[in-house]
Amino acid sequence: MSVATCLLLYSFVVAVLGPPLLVRLAHSGVAPRLGVTAWIAALASVTLSWAGAAVFVGVELARMGTRPGRELLDSCFASLREIVTGRAGVVLQAGLLMLSAAAILVLFLVIGRVCRRMLSMRSHTHGHARMTRIVGRRIAGIDAIVLNAPQRAAYCVAGRPNAIVVTSAALDALDRRQLDAVLAHERAHLSGRHLQLLALIRGLAASLPRMALFTTAETEVARLLEMCADDSAARTHGSRTVLTGLLALSGGPLPTDALGATGVAVLDRAQRLAAPSPPTDRARVRALLTATTTLITAGPLVTALLAVSGVMLCGPMAL
Repeated sequence: MSVATCLLLYSFVVAVLGPPLLVRLAHSGVAPRLGVTAWIAALASVTLSWAGAAVFVGVELARMGTRPGRELLDSCFASLREIVTGRAGVVLQAGLLMLSAAAILVLFLVIGRVCRRMLSMRSHTHGHARMTRIVGRRIAGIDAIVLNAPQRAAYCVAGRPNAIVVTSAALDALDRRQLDAVLAHERAHLSGRHLQLLALIRGLAASLPRMALFTTAETEVARLLEMCADDSAARTHGSRTVLTGLLALSGGPLPTDALGATGVAVLDRAQRLAAPSPPTDRARVRALLTATTTLITAGPLVTALLAVSGVMLCGPMAL
C-alpha cells in the first residue's frame, strides 16, 4: 500500500500546484497546442494516479485478505512507522488508510458520473446536429448548414455526421474570404476532435466541482482550443482575415455544448492575432511547457518506482 500512498500524495501535489503553474505558462496562448497537451497531461496524471492507487490497494487487500486486520495495517505502514515514532504512527496509519479508501470510492463515483454525463451530452449534441439538418438548408459552395436566424453565429456540433452551422445573419456579415476562414476554424475543431475532448473535461469538472485542477482546465482548455483553431485557419487564410471574420461575428450566441468562432475569449484572441508574440517568447514558452508536460507525464511512473525502491518516505513495506 506504500505505492498507493505515494501516488495519492503525488496527485495531491499536482492538483494543488498544477493549475496556477499551467495558467501562468499557457493562458496567453503563445503555444496553444502545447498548452492543451500540458493540461491533458496534468488531468491524466492525477486520474491515473488515483486508478493506480486503487489497483495497488486492491491487490494488497486480495493478497492479504486472510490475515488479521492488525497485520494488514502493520504491513501497509511498516516503513512509515519505522520513521515516525510508534504512537504517532497509529494515527498516521488510520489517516492514510482512510485516505486510500476514500480515493478508491471517489474514483468509482467519478467514473460513473463522467460516463453518465458524457452519454447525456452525446445524446444532446447528436440530436442538435440532426435537427439542424432537418430545419437548415444547403447553399452551393458553402460547406455548412445554413439556419435562418437574426443572430450572427457560426459553430460546429458533434453528431453522425458532425455539422457546421452558419446563420443567415452571419452570411450577410461576412465576405467570402472571411466566411472561408470561419469555416476553416470550425473544421479545425472537428478534425482535432476538440468537441469530444472538451466534453470529457467538462464531465470531469462537473463530477469534481471542488477541485480547481478540473474546473480551471475546463475554462483554460476551451480557450486554448479556440486559439488552436484560429491558428489552423490563419495558416490557410491569413491572420488578418481570421481576425476580421472573428470581429464580424462577435457577440453572437452559441448553443450549449457547441464550439464556435466567437464562443470564448474573443478580445484576447483578437489581440493575439493582431500582435503575435515575438519568436523568443514563443521559444521560451514552448520549452517551459514541454519540460512541464514531460515531468507531469513521467510523475506517476517515477513516483511508483521510487516507492517500490524504498527511496521515498512511503517506500516498500517490511512484510
